[in-house]
Amino acid sequence: MNKQVYDFIRNNQEFILEKWMDIMKKNADERLIKVISDQMFTQTSHEFIDMVIANMESKNDAFTTKLSDFAEKVVRLGWPLFFVNEGLHKFTLIVLNGMAEQKIINPENQIEIINSLDKWSSPMNNEIVNVYTHTWERTVSLQKIALQELSAPLIPVLEGITIMPLIGTIDTERARQIMENLLTGVVKHRSEVVLIDITGVPVVDTMVAHHIIQAAEAVRLVGAKCMLCGIRPEIAQTIVNLGINLNEIITKNSLKKGIEAALEITSRKIIEVEEDHENSNFKTI
Repeated sequence: MNKQVYDFIRNNQEFILEKWMDIMKKNADERLIKVISDQMFTQTSHEFIDMVIANMESKNDAFTTKLSDFAEKVVRLGWPLFFVNEGLHKFTLIVLNGMAEQKIINPENQIEIINSLDKWSSPMNNEIVNVYTHTWERTVSLQKIALQELSAPLIPVLEGITIMPLIGTIDTERARQIMENLLTGVVKHRSEVVLIDITGVPVVDTMVAHHIIQAAEAVRLVGAKCMLCGIRPEIAQTIVNLGINLNEIITKNSLKKGIEAALEITSRKIIEVEEDHENSNFKTI
């Protein structure tokens, strides 16, 4: 890097930081500023400038570490890549304008200084984009895994009875997760009856029904009965219009009805036990 550029940045860090923060706040999306406190914005801005200066000094492990830490932080904060990318561009403009105001840049050295800044900033910009992208992809991947683990939970509610509540749309990947969790859970919990509650599934089309039928058949093959609960009137009408055959599956319009039927299948029922005139409890027998 050009020595004049290096000396200017080193000697004017606070000026550059204040100018950079002011420009970035003015250009930032209003939603971004609302979710980040002033203290967090200031702290993150300091880290950004420190990272830039670490790269200016040398291509060393310190810069790589700072860049990785910064990328992870801004991804967690929800800063878009455009904001980070624009930050480096604004940094170089601030340096050029500041050097011009201090008469450091003149017609003789102008091209040399601009080229020096460009050769220094372009590789770093590519590196920032690369690390940010990999960090974002890793974060999304981890979130996807966590969501998949929660997307088809099998919950034991009573001995021999388990429930799988489903919420949201069901695609092929989620259907595979449902099948896997069902088979693993039925064996693990020694379930006699499994209730699949689709109250929270907005649409049941041919594909969704096919996946449910497959899951019910798989459950039957491992020795348990499968019951489909939460069939709302509009879904029942859709199933009829599509000509989907659910004859092999026990269906109930609510989870409450499903639990009552599951108790009956396992030779149990809920009865009311009166303790006194004011209070009464229920128990399963």
